[in-house]
Formats: sequence, structure tokens, C-alpha cells
Amino acid sequence: MYEQLLNINNRPQPFSIYTADTLWTDPHIAQQMLKTHLDQNTDLASRRLPFIEASVAWLQQRFNIGPGTRLADFGCGPGLYTTRLAQLGAEVTGIDFSENSLRYARETAVSHNLPIDYIHTNYLQFQSDKRFDLITLIFCDFCALSPVQRQTLLGIFREHLADGGAIVLDVHSLVEFERFEEGASYGRNQSGNFWTNEDYFSFINQLKYEDEHITLDKYSIFTPTRSFEIYNWLQHFDRESLATEFAASGLVITDWHANVAGEPFDPQSPTMAIVAEKR
Repeated sequence: MYEQLLNINNRPQPFSIYTADTLWTDPHIAQQMLKTHLDQNTDLASRRLPFIEASVAWLQQRFNIGPGTRLADFGCGPGLYTTRLAQLGAEVTGIDFSENSLRYARETAVSHNLPIDYIHTNYLQFQSDKRFDLITLIFCDFCALSPVQRQTLLGIFREHLADGGAIVLDVHSLVEFERFEEGASYGRNQSGNFWTNEDYFSFINQLKYEDEHITLDKYSIFTPTRSFEIYNWLQHFDRESLATEFAASGLVITDWHANVAGEPFDPQSPTMAIVAEKR
């Protein structure tokens, strides 16, 4: 037990453990994630519909989205953006790791008679002959990736970007990093049945890496039949660090905003959104 407690409370090296496959492929957790995506009382997995509608309206105006626009949404989830972008007439591709979320997205596309191309894959391994006028990565997904994974993804973006095309994504800022506080908690069924339908005990450790501007929410779950851990890493950026990463992949940031609804850049905003192009 002592060794287990030591492991539960250790401080791992940043991004040394990656558990996204559990979040998106475990049948029970994936179903709970979908419910959270669709829950209009929280912004934990997706932003609520008023923001999404404002974001799509800004994207349409900023990039003149309509018939003939070739668009890819990486990490599309249940299609909250792709559905609306396809309704503008765009030729839309959605890429996601979660088969469960894509099933919902495909059913929505069929019900709205929308020819959206949904691809079930880890977007870090995405390959296609298609070239896109607009690539989106929304809800700060970029921050959940390690530095190596981020460079891999930016390389994929650059490879699949049409000449004159653009990338739009958002990230957590250092303002959000400063707000984060370390802590630890322990309890029985702390998150209801989110992690499992079994009775369970959980330890939650919230860790902050000051030098790297990284935070970690670490969940250690123990049921009568199994135990597992979830590591939720988040990188936080300032303008210089983000621009440096993009430049290393042959991309240049042309526009800065507070969020993906196109609001003006605000140094006090917890998020930043950017538009980038090939150099």
C-alpha cells in the first residue's frame, strides 16, 4: 500500500505518460465523454452552443466559407463544428480518435443530409491526398500534446494545407496557468459514474510545473476488479513560445485573437486563438 501511495503522489516528468487512448477507447468512459460534449450546462469537453454558433459565424466571415471551401476539423468529436460548417456548403472532413463520438457525428450528418467525410484515426497519424483551405483544431487540443506530438501535428497540418490555406487553433494562455492551483483529493465515487459503473475510490492530484508552464490533472482510479490512471497534461503558451513552435514547422502566425469566436486579442484572456499560414 505504501508503494502504491508513493506512486499515486509522485510528480512524473512532463508528458512522460500518455493516456488519451483510455479516455477515447474505453467503452464506458467514451460514452461519458460524449455526454459531456453534449451537456449544455458545462464547458468541460466542448463549449456551449452559443459560443459554437458565434465561432462558426466568425470563421465563415473571416475565411469566406461556402461551396468549394475544403475544410478539415481535427479532433472533431461529435461534429458540433463540422455539422454547422457543412451546412454552409463547405466540403468538410472530420478526424477523431473516438469511434463513439464519430458514430454520433455520422448519425447527425445523415439526419441533416450532409456529405461529411468522417475519418476514425489518431490525428497524429493522419495521411490523405486531400489538401485543405482551412484546418481547425478547437478547444485547446494543441495544449494536451507533448512538444514532439505538437511538432508532428504541425507537420501534418503543413503537409495537408492547400496553397493560400490557413490554420485556426486555440491554446491556454499563461493567464490560465497562473490561475491553476496545486491540490490533492481522495474520495469514493468522486465523479459519480464517469469513470466506471463499478464502485471505486479515486485520488486526484493537481500538479503545476512552473518552469515549463505545464499543468497536470492526474486521476488514479481503483475498483474491485481493476485500477487505472488518467493523465491530463496541458501546456500553456505566451505569444513568443507559440510563434516559435509554429516557425519551427515552417508556419507563420498572421492573426492573434482572444478565442476562436474572433474576439480581439486580450493579454488577460485565459485563451489565445491564432490564424497561421505556410511560410
